[in-house]
Amino acid sequence: MTDTAAPAVLTTRQDHILIVTINRPEARNAVNAAVHVGIGTALEEAESDPEIRVVVITGAGDKSFCAGADLVALSRGESLAPADKDQQAWGFAGMVAHPISKPIIAAVNGFAFGGGCEIALMSDLVVAADHAQFGLPEVKVGLFAAAGGAFRIARQLPQKIAMEHLLTGDPFDAATALRFGFANRVVPAAELMPTALALAEKIAANAPLSVQASKRVALGIQDGRITADAPYWEHNTIERSALMRSEDAREGPRAFAEKRKPEWKAR
Repeated sequence: MTDTAAPAVLTTRQDHILIVTINRPEARNAVNAAVHVGIGTALEEAESDPEIRVVVITGAGDKSFCAGADLVALSRGESLAPADKDQQAWGFAGMVAHPISKPIIAAVNGFAFGGGCEIALMSDLVVAADHAQFGLPEVKVGLFAAAGGAFRIARQLPQKIAMEHLLTGDPFDAATALRFGFANRVVPAAELMPTALALAEKIAANAPLSVQASKRVALGIQDGRITADAPYWEHNTIERSALMRSEDAREGPRAFAEKRKPEWKAR
């Protein structure tokens, strides 16, 4: 029996590295409010602690890095975000609108779909197990990748490749991720964490303030925000609000739950 008291997110330190593990393997490491708070709080800890120089984020088990939003929790009427407004501002999973100066490496151990892919998109580097898969399947269920995925994937993959995966919702494998520069390393599953930690240690050996300044300049991080992303988030909010009022946005999840093909109305 699964221990329901187990923390949704585990954090451990290894020298100057903070390892953050989404600890819901029974739910394919899907994101609920507890995961949101756990990841966001870990990132706050990393940013404020000068002894932490690099963050490695991964998922428990070897099947799923993160399956995205916890649709079961949603179906029960649970919110995937906490009540606290400051924590809500961190964005999905406590991360996608929560840039920090410390480098983040995603160690992807399985599939990273939907919000899981958006966590990888928000990470600075990706080390993937050779069986990993990435994807933004939201269009298949009447939604869209509204946690940064829709605009970030078009920056991080060649545009035509990005558009194919964004518009079809089809996943891409680890080899494809490596070929197009979405992943820095692809290794056998047994070598995933050692490889990610070796990369983290290499970064941590450099002057920490230099590394942090380099990341802030590269990504345009000022006052805890990526300023260039602001218009994308504004547009994202407008589109999401309109889409969620549509019949199709209700039909998609309902058809998914009923295990049938959706009947789109384009309204």
